[in-house]
Order: sequence, then structure tokens, then C-alpha cells
Amino acid sequence: MEIQLLGIDDADILANAADGVFDDPLDPEASREFLADPRHHIAVAIDAGVVVGFASAVHYTHPDKPSPELWINEVSVADSHQRRGVGGAILKALLARARTLGCVEAWVLTDRSNAAAMRLYRSTGGVEAAGDTVMFEFPLDADRS
Repeated sequence: MEIQLLGIDDADILANAADGVFDDPLDPEASREFLADPRHHIAVAIDAGVVVGFASAVHYTHPDKPSPELWINEVSVADSHQRRGVGGAILKALLARARTLGCVEAWVLTDRSNAAAMRLYRSTGGVEAAGDTVMFEFPLDADRS
């Protein structure tokens, strides 16, 4: 198994993903756009030429923060490769990239009921924040408002 941070010319790698790794079918144009943006990052686990896991993130700056931060958007591993350290390996690769970018913190949201995610984030050095965070979603398309 190989862990790889993808770059601008690697959209074809994403096209060969195991079932269940991504929530929806990949859009080739959206893949190219994601990879072309220098603030977008994706680490993948590749087994026998097939993407079996990924972690994606965005690094950003903010006027009241002296250093950039990394927002981890999503982590996913194919059922066939879960509980084998794949999630930890791709997450660690993403965190290493964040360090090279000068990020001083990375963060991710999950549900407390997602036991696998809670284990993964704790096992890779994540510290559970205090408080009772709630996420609100804002539908922005006309059909959902």
C-alpha cells in the first residue's frame, strides 16, 4: 500500500477509487479544479492501483490568526481496508503537509456517535475540544431554500 499526496496532475488517480470511498461519483472537472487549487490538499491510500482511502483538507488564513490552519474536510476508507491503519496513515500524511505549510493547528468535526472517527482522531494525536459544538448547514441552492 502506498500513501500519496496528490498534486495538480493527479486527477486520473482519483478516477480509480474503490466502491464506497467517496460519497458520490467523482466529477473529473471538479477533481481537476480541486487539485489545481494550492489551498486544497488530498492524501490517498493506493492498493494495487486502486484508491482505498483518502483524507482531504483546506489550509486557510484569517485576519485574526497569525498562522494558517488546516480544516480537515473528510476522511474515508473502503470497508475492505478499515481497521488496518489506513485512515491513520493518510491523516498523518495530511498533517505533515500542514506542518510544511506553516499551519499551527488542524481541526476536524465529527459526530460523537461515529466511534470509528473518534478512535481515529484520538489515535493520531487529536485532542477533543471542550464544549458542545453544533454544526448548522445552510442550503444555498434555490431548490432547497
